[in-house]
Amino acid sequence: MTKFLKFVLFASHVDWTKGSLYAALASITASPLLWNVVARNGCTALGVTIFVAGLYREVLYKKALHDQAQFHLPYGIQTVVAWIIFGAGNFLVFTSFIALGFYGTYLGDHFGILKEQRVTQFPFNVLDDPMYVGSTLCFVGAALWYERPVGLLVSLYVAFAYYVALKFEKPFTNMVYENRNRSAKSKRW
Repeated sequence: MTKFLKFVLFASHVDWTKGSLYAALASITASPLLWNVVARNGCTALGVTIFVAGLYREVLYKKALHDQAQFHLPYGIQTVVAWIIFGAGNFLVFTSFIALGFYGTYLGDHFGILKEQRVTQFPFNVLDDPMYVGSTLCFVGAALWYERPVGLLVSLYVAFAYYVALKFEKPFTNMVYENRNRSAKSKRW
């Protein structure tokens, strides 16, 4: 009873009307809740973030194209060639996604989610980085479709950005699968 009485006396010194108290309690609750939810759903959350950011990137790219000078192309280049390049790019992106799956596409290896074997079927048996090549082709196709020379410069920048990204991604992916293979071999003995 005295413990309860001490608590009641102590509680009388608490101002329950202050929003700062509830903000502190909410942030204290949110931290472990957030890291547990993110830890369990990190790859999915990252995948959704990457996908939404990609859509936003497309909107910004289209706006940037329309804000620049147009250079009229012959009808065949503007339509047929643009569609072929854009279609080939989307085909590579789509078939890469099918081969890798959601987690393979959205950096599942960073979360310890690995495929049984490293993906080597089409389109990975034709190109090392078909998703990046396909994405770059989509930028080129859009530049031709909208007849904006700046789009070709942006496409070169896209290729460079992917080149830099691969300097980080390839070694990491190689390391993860090498470690896994080494671990699997040691378990067999």
